[in-house]
Amino acid sequence: MKVSSTPGRLARLPLALAALLPLVLSAQPAALKETVVTATRFPEPARSLPYGVSVVTAQEIERSGASTVNEALVRILGLPGRQDLFGGGEYNVDLRGFGITADSNQVIVLDGVRLTEADLGGTRLSGIPIESVDRIEVLRGSGAVLYGEGATGGVVVITTKAGAGRDRPTGGSVYGGIGSWGLRDLRANAHLGAGGFSLDASGQKRRADNHRDNFKSDYDAAAVTGQWAGDNLRIGARLSRDDLDTGLPGGLTPGQYAANPRQTLTPDDFAAIDNERVGVFAEAQLGSWQLGLDAARRDKRLRSSTGGFPFDYDIDATNASLRARHASTIAGIANSLVLGMDTAHWNRERLGAFGSTAKQTSRGFYARDEVTLPAGTRLSAGARTERFDKENDAFPPTELDDRLNAWELGASHPVTPDVTVYARVGRSFRLANVDEFSFTTPGVQLRPQTSRDAEVGARWGREASRVEVRLFRNALENEIGFDPTGAGPFGPFGANVNLDPTRRVGLEIDASHAFTSAFAVRVNGSVRRATFRSGPFEGNDLALVPRRTLAVRADWTPLAGHRVTGGVNWVSSQHPELGNTCTMPSYTTADLRYAYEWRNAEFSLGATNLFDRQYFTQAFACAGTQPSAIFPEPGRAVTAAVRVKF
Repeated sequence: MKVSSTPGRLARLPLALAALLPLVLSAQPAALKETVVTATRFPEPARSLPYGVSVVTAQEIERSGASTVNEALVRILGLPGRQDLFGGGEYNVDLRGFGITADSNQVIVLDGVRLTEADLGGTRLSGIPIESVDRIEVLRGSGAVLYGEGATGGVVVITTKAGAGRDRPTGGSVYGGIGSWGLRDLRANAHLGAGGFSLDASGQKRRADNHRDNFKSDYDAAAVTGQWAGDNLRIGARLSRDDLDTGLPGGLTPGQYAANPRQTLTPDDFAAIDNERVGVFAEAQLGSWQLGLDAARRDKRLRSSTGGFPFDYDIDATNASLRARHASTIAGIANSLVLGMDTAHWNRERLGAFGSTAKQTSRGFYARDEVTLPAGTRLSAGARTERFDKENDAFPPTELDDRLNAWELGASHPVTPDVTVYARVGRSFRLANVDEFSFTTPGVQLRPQTSRDAEVGARWGREASRVEVRLFRNALENEIGFDPTGAGPFGPFGANVNLDPTRRVGLEIDASHAFTSAFAVRVNGSVRRATFRSGPFEGNDLALVPRRTLAVRADWTPLAGHRVTGGVNWVSSQHPELGNTCTMPSYTTADLRYAYEWRNAEFSLGATNLFDRQYFTQAFACAGTQPSAIFPEPGRAVTAAVRVKF
């Protein structure tokens, strides 16, 4: 059995953090604003929450130079990200160590509507115009009570400027950038408001040759939101569309990667992805009740060819969410009750000679109650029940019906005016998706994946400084994953299986400090292990889960109108397969951006992978002791841009 050194590493991180506190406390700070989050379904101050939430603001996104939502999450929060096979700036982020199945174990929400797919196709975050984003909230750990299936790793909640519902002056911005690898990037965003009515529009057009042969991408996106807001009511409608055309350069062997990481062995492979979303929303205040409704329809169209074989499908999905919160105070004790219902229908038509239809329908009900005592202690309890009907008529036809439940208990307490401690425990779940339960060992049905979740943490905040430390543990039974050696429907070429019991354990640290009004630093770090608890792989790491990550970012205004931002991201080594027979090397990247503001214009010059490191984040196999099926990352890229605000 392998012996883990994680506990010792976990113990050293708080000591290192404590050593930095004198430096933080000695500085003359500029006050930071109170953080309010909406990942709780209704706005709440982050300080008293019984779980961790990381927030990325529009200002941070703009200053970082990130061009997509997932790029902002990787660059600013230091989340591990793996290059998506379809390109176009897409990266699969991993909140808490689920590796190759991360997308199925975390939920993506855009303006109250769930975007996560019911297959293995992945959720496209790069299709959201970055100029339209107001904030990104990352709920760390299980969000199963509020968001249901597949939220064991956490929830990413994206709120657009229109979705935030705040009063804003009429105005907008236009951005144009050119850069390495043939980059041409044009963006626009505008807001018009009068008499309670408002209209928001945003768009993005991005062209790039990218860093490999047959990896040219062509991306367009547009979104429009119209709404009306009165004293106690807000209603509106949204429409958005994004299109991506890209080449697919494929993976490389170790020898090919060493000889020429830019080459492709699949010069004719391509993919085209089109998304269209239309929805309505409403919020109302009725006495002590707050009500909210979000409903949307989404259509996704994929056309692709790999190795001369077409792979095409159409998806249509409808989601509706109704939620309510009642707030009251009796004898100094505050109570907040949240009730809600989520319904979803997802349908995929796979085209061609081997066409098939896959469907998923779900309906969930949840309740969460929080009591805040006069001393500030906050107690919470929540539960969810959700019914699923899934089917796939591909050969052989399969279906899966079940009802699953989630629960959680939490508590937070302000030890001092500056320090809050919290803890929570719970249960989360997920069922196999339509691609997983239709590709198993013949005669074997996948069982539901369940997780016993626990988290403890502490927050410290004073003036311009904030530090949050979280320790988490997820003990999973029947985790759903792919075994490449399993006996599948076409022989011993792999199958989706219920893995032996697994465990995630780790420590996360978020810290920020504004030393002065001109200089601020943000640090995000984690140490975590995702391992098998028993079975033939006992002690082995799960695939594509790095044990340690660290991101350090700085924002400096040396003179009025001049701003320098940059950061360093480090990701430790990881294994591409369950046997841990080979290792993907660790990597460090740096980015730097200088911006000069003149009147209403900003001129910027930025560089990513500043030191031109050769590395990769995606590999699927081992060739002896070397990773194989490698998807290389780009080298140094420079972007020059102009942004004009009006």
